Order: sequence, then structure tokens, then C-alpha cells
Amino acid sequence: MPSWIVAVILPLSGLLLSLPAGADVKARSCGEVRQAYGAKGFSLADIPFQEIAGEHLRICPQEYTCCTTEMEDKLSQQSKLEFENLVEETSHFVRTTFVSRHKKFDEFFRELLENAEKSLNDMFVRTYGMLYMQNSEVFQDLFTELKRYYTGGNVNLEEMLNDFWARLLERMFQLINPQYHFSEDYLECVSKYTDQLKPFGDVPRKLKIQITRSFIAARTFVQGLTVGREVANRVSKVSPTPGCIRALMKMLYCPYCRGLPTVRPCNNYCLNVMKGCLANQADLDTEWNLFIDAMLLVAERLEGPFNIESVMDPIDVKISEAIMNMQENSMQVSAKVFQGCGQPKPAPALRSARSAPENFNTRFRPYNPEERPTTAAGTSLDRLVTDIKEKLKLSKKVWSALPYTICKDESVTAGTSNEEECWNGHSKARYLPEIMNDGLTNQINNPEVEVDITRPDTFIRQQIMALRVMTNKLKNAYNGNDVNFQDTSDESSGSGSGSGCMDDVCPTEFEFVTTEAPAVDPDRREVDSSAAQRGHSLLSWSLACIVLALQRLCR
Repeated sequence: MPSWIVAVILPLSGLLLSLPAGADVKARSCGEVRQAYGAKGFSLADIPFQEIAGEHLRICPQEYTCCTTEMEDKLSQQSKLEFENLVEETSHFVRTTFVSRHKKFDEFFRELLENAEKSLNDMFVRTYGMLYMQNSEVFQDLFTELKRYYTGGNVNLEEMLNDFWARLLERMFQLINPQYHFSEDYLECVSKYTDQLKPFGDVPRKLKIQITRSFIAARTFVQGLTVGREVANRVSKVSPTPGCIRALMKMLYCPYCRGLPTVRPCNNYCLNVMKGCLANQADLDTEWNLFIDAMLLVAERLEGPFNIESVMDPIDVKISEAIMNMQENSMQVSAKVFQGCGQPKPAPALRSARSAPENFNTRFRPYNPEERPTTAAGTSLDRLVTDIKEKLKLSKKVWSALPYTICKDESVTAGTSNEEECWNGHSKARYLPEIMNDGLTNQINNPEVEVDITRPDTFIRQQIMALRVMTNKLKNAYNGNDVNFQDTSDESSGSGSGSGCMDDVCPTEFEFVTTEAPAVDPDRREVDSSAAQRGHSLLSWSLACIVLALQRLCR
């Protein structure tokens, strides 16, 4: 004979003996509970047809009940599963926001770099042809390093850009002086004059500021989206404590055991249970809100002064402008270099000159925006930033709001308008205890969930630290500075690149101390000071030398 049948017979037999003759005895049916229990996918073999004594129950009130020990165990596990699903569903918005926007921004930035490199390559090939192609590695290396920085490489942007201009000066210096032979040591001396002579005009200074602060902002913002995504995914996967599971069972399924499967928990009762179960998650809220605020600040930079799209789209035109500056000042630059590094040795006799290609042009044609490749998904950075700012604002206070969001779900509670006809943990009546405040320490007197406030969740504390580190990086990026945090999840996240401008206040002129580079040849010959004052005829002679150099390189 099944145990639950024995449990039914024994109390009923005692009740019959104590009742007076003729009394109408009618045990309460468990029909509604059987139907609701079966709808959950459980076997009806576990459940009695009528109420039984409840001394065996460990969580629900030990009164006459429709629950066996097996039912209470299964419903307890069901309540745990439903709670975990509720938290995941409730946090779905914030998780999908960070996942989808990270993907969009990352695709956009990567494609932006690819398009900028392609645009520069196409323009320079059309303009300089073989002359550019034989020196294209200088420009390819520039984009390779920019991509490496964006993807987390240990690249110092300022040093990398300085190296680019120094290499470009070395290459161009040889082309504008084809009558001389330059050793490696001499070219190294030439590169030391980059800052002093400003052969490329003001373009390198401006471009350095624009690239460093825009790339720092772009990379840090995408890293922020990554951290937000990881934290949201981790925190949304809750592991309820035994005390929480007991409280969940009592709230969600003890009505079944009392024969009231359709009665839902009181709203305030639900809030206390959820605040106890999600106490550690609520403690994440302060650091999460600071993180969101920092993300919003950097987002404003991205659509304003640190807009990487406005920097990379015309980068080919800016570099071409620098090259034209070098061409126009070639005589003065050469004279100063010869004075500082010594007179170079003459080159071997040039081969017989060939006519220069008719389509060769030392100046680049104007920038045409219509010929730009379309950026990722045909969108623009401004539209992406506007969208993410709206989503970020909605994700503030998401963790402390979890209990309220869950408990206002009509499938979970009876709602705030039905405070008398709801389950209060013992019966169908109003819930009287006060609602606890948010956070772990405020659960010391939680009437529904046993919470050890002396033992904060280590996992949540790790997420708080990850947010704190990322927030500091974002604040530095807002000011145009890059900081390498050794304790972040990023293997390498920069090495101290900075824009040189704080709070969007950047210098209008780049000051430098004029110093002569050390001479390569101790017996160098002094160049007559009048060399710097040569006239138009010498400039024409210089351009002719460029054509001759082109012929030599093309052979």
C-alpha cells in the first residue's frame, strides 16, 4: 500500500472516531493541485487525490496538504529553475544590448580601418604609380600598427606615428636628392631632424593628436562594451543559496501544498524574497552605474572631438598634404640637413634619362567623399553612438531593479491591486512585514530569506572590481589618455599613449627645442648659408631630380 494512502487513512480514522454520530465528513480534494502539478510535466503518481497530514513537510506549513515529500523536493527544484530563468529573462535586455552593440561597433571600426587603407592605397597608386608601390610598406606598416593597437596590441601610438614620419622623411629625402648617396647612418641622422625642421608642416602634430585620442576612445569604448557584456552574462547566471531556494519554494509552490494552486504570491512578499536572493547582485549597482556614466562620457567624445571616422576617412588627403609640404620646402630642408649631418657623397653616374610618364603628377587630386567605400552596414559612427547612448541610459540601475521587475510580472505575483487575495507565505491573506532596502547589509532582518551578510559573494566582488578597472580606463580615455592596467582581462591594452590634450583642451602649436643632430662625418663640409635662399630655378632642378629618381626606381 502506498505511503500516502496510509497517511490518509490513519488521520481520517482518528477523526471519524472523534466525530459525533451522523456528522458529515468530507475530505478536501486535491483535484486542482493534480491538474496544475501535471501541467508542469510531473507524474501524477506522486500526488494524492485528497489532503493528507503534513508532518513530513520540511519547507511548507505542516498542516493538511496535497504534497508528499517527493512533490516538495521536485517543486523545490522547479522553483530554483524558474528563478534562474526569471533572472536571465529579466536581464535579457541589458545582455543583448552589450552583445549586439559590441558586434556593431567592432565591425564598424575594423571596416573603417580597412576602407581608409584601401582609399589611401588607391589614391597613391593613381597619383605616384610605381614610385608609391616601391615605398608602400611605409604606409602599410602604419595601418598594420593602427589595427594592432585597436585589437589590443601593445602599441605606443605616439612613438609609432613619430617612426612613420621619420621613415617617410628618409624615403622622400632620398628622392628629392637623387644626386647623392646616403648611408644608413646618414639617414638616421636625417630622421632626427623631423621635429626640428617640420618638413611636413603642421600635419604630423595635428594628426598625432587626432589619431591618439580617437583611437584611445574607440578601443576603450569597445573594451567597455566587452566588459559590460561579460559582467552582464556572468551576473545573470545566478546560483541561489539553500536559504534562497527554501524561500522560493515557500513563495511559489507552497500554495500547491495548501490546495491553492491558482493563488499567486503577494507583491511585497515577492519583493522581500527577491531582495534576499539577489542581495549581492544589488551591490553591483553602484559600480555598474558609474561604469555606465563613464561609457556615456566616452560616447559623447566619439561623436564629438574624438570621432575616429572623421579622422580616418580623410587620412589619405592629410598625408598627401604633408608630402606636398615636404616637396615645397625640399630645398630648405635639404640645406638644413646637409648643415647638420654633413655633405653626403655623390651618387654614381645616373643612367641616361628617360622621359617621365605623362600622367605623373606631384600633387594629389582633391578629396571626393562620394568615392569613399561604405562603412560597416552602411551606417555612420554618429548613428551608432546615438543608438548606444539610449540603450546605456536604460541599463542603469538594472541590478537593483531586478526584484521589482520580476515581482511586477503578472505570471509571478498577484500584483499590487490584489493585496488581500494573495499568498503571504502561510495563507491567502495580506502580507504585513515591511519591505527590505536593497543590498546585502540591509538583509540582516529579512523575514523571508536567511542571508549571511558577513560573507559577500566572491564572484560578484570580482565583477565589481572588473567594472571599477574599466571605469578608470574610460575616464582616462575621456581625457585622451591611455592606461595599461595589468590586472584587467585584456592581455595587453596599450602602453601609455596619450593625446597631449586634457579635457578637450589641446595646444594649437607644438613647441620644440631646436637642437642640432650629431654629425655623421667629423670632417663634414659646411654648406654655404646662401643655399637656403636658392630661387625658383633650383626648385625646378629639384623636381627634375625627382623624375630622374623615379626612372631609376622603375627600372
